[in-house]
Amino acid sequence: MKFTPTKTDYELSPYTGLTRESWIEAAEYLLSGIFGNIKSIEDPVVMPRYETEVTYPSKDAPMWRYKAEIFEGLCRSFFISAPLIHIRPDLVLNGINVRDYYKKQVLYAVTKGEKNYVLNYSDMKELNESGNPCACFQQTVETAALVICLWLSKDEIWETYTKEEKDRIAAFLSDFAHSNTVPQNWRLFNMLDLAFLNMYGYEIDEDIMRDHAQNILNYYVGQGWYRDGQSFDYYSCWAFNMYTAIWNQWYGYEKEPYIAKKFEENSNELMKTYPLFFDRDGFTNMWGRSGIYRNAATSSFDGNLLMNNPAIDPGLARRICSGSLLQFLSRDDFLWEGVPTLGFYGPFVPLVQSYSCAESPMWLAKALLCLHLPADHPFWTSKENIGPWEDLKENETLVTTLDGPGLCMANHEANGITELRTGKMVKDKTDLHGIWNYGKLVYNTKFPWDSVNKDGVQSQQYVVTYLDEEPQLEAIAGVIPTQDKEHPVGITPNACFWHGEKDGVLYRRHFFEYETQTETHWRTAINIADFAVPYGIMRADKIRMFRRPLRITLGAFGFPDNGTEVIKKEKDGFKAVILKGHDHTGKEKQLAFTIMDGWDNIDLIHSKNTNPDSENSIILYADTKREKQYGYEPYFLISQVITKESLEDFADDDIFPVKTIEYTDPQKCGGYGPVRITLKNGYSRVIDFEGIEGNLQL
Repeated sequence: MKFTPTKTDYELSPYTGLTRESWIEAAEYLLSGIFGNIKSIEDPVVMPRYETEVTYPSKDAPMWRYKAEIFEGLCRSFFISAPLIHIRPDLVLNGINVRDYYKKQVLYAVTKGEKNYVLNYSDMKELNESGNPCACFQQTVETAALVICLWLSKDEIWETYTKEEKDRIAAFLSDFAHSNTVPQNWRLFNMLDLAFLNMYGYEIDEDIMRDHAQNILNYYVGQGWYRDGQSFDYYSCWAFNMYTAIWNQWYGYEKEPYIAKKFEENSNELMKTYPLFFDRDGFTNMWGRSGIYRNAATSSFDGNLLMNNPAIDPGLARRICSGSLLQFLSRDDFLWEGVPTLGFYGPFVPLVQSYSCAESPMWLAKALLCLHLPADHPFWTSKENIGPWEDLKENETLVTTLDGPGLCMANHEANGITELRTGKMVKDKTDLHGIWNYGKLVYNTKFPWDSVNKDGVQSQQYVVTYLDEEPQLEAIAGVIPTQDKEHPVGITPNACFWHGEKDGVLYRRHFFEYETQTETHWRTAINIADFAVPYGIMRADKIRMFRRPLRITLGAFGFPDNGTEVIKKEKDGFKAVILKGHDHTGKEKQLAFTIMDGWDNIDLIHSKNTNPDSENSIILYADTKREKQYGYEPYFLISQVITKESLEDFADDDIFPVKTIEYTDPQKCGGYGPVRITLKNGYSRVIDFEGIEGNLQL
């Protein structure tokens, strides 16, 4: 059953209708589904499970993994309930008083001998047989959620514990706070544990706190973003900017003013561009790890509002937060047995990671932390607005490029969609999951990535197949094999180097089978150059191959196939295929894929269970071959994908926008020199890869 708010106000919230009361309803909707699976106040938050191949705990998992699931369920559901408990302390769901339930279960979790005891760090270190002196455990993550929720419900739960009970909880937290953690965003979990303990008078090691805090600060790359491990994604934003805001309030402003000031400055810097990552409807892109957390990405706005001097426009923040909330909760496939699915919309295994369990999607409740803001806060009282979208002219696209994290957003007025182009990505060549999450050429808020991997085709990715190799029937190089002897196994780019934007063109390089053991000139690569057009992105990429013969394919976005009209067109020597149909919810969808120079054919494949929106999907793809090992054959691959949520025909000039393509070399292959693309609307772009070799960034 999808969420339908009963309390709305379209004067205050002209775009979504949602108010603080609507959000309270949404929180109850989520929590009711969870409590529908809890039979008594003694039962842990362990939810029904339908996926057992990827997620934990596996059948042979160590005992601490089962305990981690209990703690994860408790703390992540507490994120939903804690603000509600403060607002409605007498809330009863499924016959259980919610406040009493969490008060009891928190004590069970930290008390040795109790059935629902989740193990402290010292217990797990003794049980650990890996021999790793820096071993870390999932429970560390959940302790941060626990202290935040105890703070949010302090009057209703924390302050009602006896001194002995508080001391018991504090000892449990201190064991994690002063122990090993993962050297990236996990440091923030330890920092919050330490700050909570300090806030309530418990002794902490301030040098440990200071070491974690300076490390977090030094992960900063600029423009509000932090490098978290290798990658950049939404997690970087809401982990670093939500947790640092709480840390500032509890500890930093008083005890570490220099670091706290930097955290606040960085959050305010993020707010200058972070709203542009969402589309006109407030939709969140399916991009990066932990996609099952969905609209948790919007909690960065609440984090900024927690700072002493926030920069975000509260009316814009609420519009995005509410739009993203409705993106997920208004769908009928969002819940399974009352619990958010392991997916982006409905169940979607290609998105799921091994560190997740059935309770993990509750982490999306970080978006609901805004309920801690009082009813008279500007976040709730300001009128919704759409910020920069309001000022866009007809068919204008606002392009924002961030060199620090290597990210580029295109906000298209024509269709209201936001497209994200990413860089600074390296994954193991066998890690298809990571490549899908980070290595797509474009991420689209209304056309989430499709995991299709069939016959050498993938959505929004180049795939190269060496035609002089024998077909293989076992997966190699991170791809699923094909048994078609004419199409041996293809390889997918696993590294993206960032160059940046010049004169309206974004430059990157994709490497295939990238690894440090082999010098890059012995790696197949494609130089990527693309630029925004009113409904999408046009690309003029240049192949950079050390080996032929080969086949190259390029997929468009996956298209939800619930009955699709396929239209083929040719004009000006170019080919296009247009798809018209509807997504799972019945919304109109349209996609047009145009191939220009460098390509031979455009075709489509049907796929099943590879699209997060619908069971069936269609992927349009371009296809070409290069036969000679050192032949001077066309190097440029020019194409375009445009989309919209309407069945109204694209204009011919949108589908075939190119007036002329001018090459420097007389052979018109693009082997050297600039290439000028002039569009029928009068705009032109010059593609020039000269100098890219001297400035490729990770």
